[in-house]
Amino acid sequence: MADRKNNKRNNRNKDYDDDYKAKRIRKKVCPLCADNTLVLDYKNPEQLRKFVNEKGKILPRRTTGACAKHQRDITTAVNRCRTIAMLPFEAK
Repeated sequence: MADRKNNKRNNRNKDYDDDYKAKRIRKKVCPLCADNTLVLDYKNPEQLRKFVNEKGKILPRRTTGACAKHQRDITTAVNRCRTIAMLPFEAK
């Protein structure tokens, strides 16, 4: 019974609430929505490399922080760039 009283989950106190608020993760802002001058172009592989990992896979939204609309644009641009052989389909 003494263990249950000391458990922070059962005993929510001020210290625990402060720790919870401090550990909260901020939501990522879409880099394409935030900067209006940044335009996605499939002919610019240096720009697209930010959205592709070292194996050549397209990074997910939770990693890049892109919104759904721009994630679709990223995918289209990367696939077009791969088709004209400016980005590899896979890295060896």
